[in-house]
Amino acid sequence: MSIKAVLFDLDDTLLWDERSVKEAFQATCREAAKHYDVDPEKLEDAVRTEARALYESYETFPFTKMIGINPFEGLWANFTQGDQPEFRKLQALAPSYRTASWTRGLKALGIEDEELGYKLGEMFPAERRSRPIVYEETFEVLNQLKEKYKLLLLTNGSPDLQKEKLAGVPELAPYFDHIVISGQFGEGKPAVSIFHHAMKLLGITAEEGVMIGDKLTTDILGSGLVGMRNMWINRHDLPRKDEIAVPTYEITNLREIQQVIDSIG
Repeated sequence: MSIKAVLFDLDDTLLWDERSVKEAFQATCREAAKHYDVDPEKLEDAVRTEARALYESYETFPFTKMIGINPFEGLWANFTQGDQPEFRKLQALAPSYRTASWTRGLKALGIEDEELGYKLGEMFPAERRSRPIVYEETFEVLNQLKEKYKLLLLTNGSPDLQKEKLAGVPELAPYFDHIVISGQFGEGKPAVSIFHHAMKLLGITAEEGVMIGDKLTTDILGSGLVGMRNMWINRHDLPRKDEIAVPTYEITNLREIQQVIDSIG
């Protein structure tokens, strides 16, 4: 059966979120080095470790895991949208989480300075917001596909943050017939419910769609569970973990998508 629709993940598939976060960490840690004799890379590692541990200690962690919101998104999200009560808890937690993550990161390197922790905690979101980075081939490929297929964006995350990412690259959203955000839907990838919802919006069967994404644990596992073919975009030559999910196809660049679809047809 021929492909009628292409479903895309957002972060690290169309948007280079990993690079945006890395550069934001680097800029913020360089600021810390102006105040203390501290290795920016070691501070980044410490803050990432402390942020992850703190994030997982909150009662909201099971919810964020289900929706698909990672600890580093928590370092710059405001959580102002979303109907579930957990989003209001996250909204209340966010300011202290930012401060505590950076303060604890400093402390792990022997620096006791909550005032600087607060400053860095507020600087990181601004640095991240200033870096909406898109892969060089994103628009070229979307232009190519838009002429032939329905396009749907299927992204895990907090509604306000994912919308903010899209607003940072205003040319992106108009390519899609539908945009589905897990925090609005109420459940995230790899849940079969969100894939069935996407297929219903597109008016397709699983055989008529193909999912493109960078995560085996969400994009590939979830689409596979509903019987939809998928392409795992593996830009960094990561080892495949077949115990999680086996992708139908593996690609290294978005430009390979059309060729794969042609082979399906």
